[in-house]
Amino acid sequence: MNNEVFKLMLRLFLPGDYVKSVFHISPQKLKESGIKGIITDLDNTLVEWDRPTATPQLQDWFREVKEHGIDITIVSNNNEKRVKAFSEPLNIKFIPKARKPMGKAFLKAVKTMKLKKEEVVVIGDQLLTDVLGGNRNGFQTILVVPVASTDGFFTRFNRKIERRIMDNLKRKGMIQWEE
Repeated sequence: MNNEVFKLMLRLFLPGDYVKSVFHISPQKLKESGIKGIITDLDNTLVEWDRPTATPQLQDWFREVKEHGIDITIVSNNNEKRVKAFSEPLNIKFIPKARKPMGKAFLKAVKTMKLKKEEVVVIGDQLLTDVLGGNRNGFQTILVVPVASTDGFFTRFNRKIERRIMDNLKRKGMIQWEE
């Protein structure tokens, strides 16, 4: 494969930003950069994949995001029971069984928030679902370090592929951050 074509393909997996956790994402800075909506993953992005509810710190972050006039929709590949049980007590919109990186759930979230793609950022912990899905569909993307060091079965498989993609991004000089 041609080196330039390979680099173009790799760009689909390159997040716009990379942070340790959602707590390193400033709602004030998002607002200043024109962001009016957040599409966020749930498991290992907001909380551990096996934690049923939001931590007090996460509840405070959601409150701050909303105080800055930023809408939030949780878009998760997990089942409705899991996503609904987490989202409803927080009064946050959600889309379960999203089939990320496919675009349908991302576009549904934007439509529900009544925003333009340029006004929305996608936040997640996986290159193969969150970043690829966000980038393919024209959104800004932020990759976060997974909250937990353990993953479900399919995610463990994805992580192996992601490590290879990250290695390629580093080798090609495409990563601008320190891990």
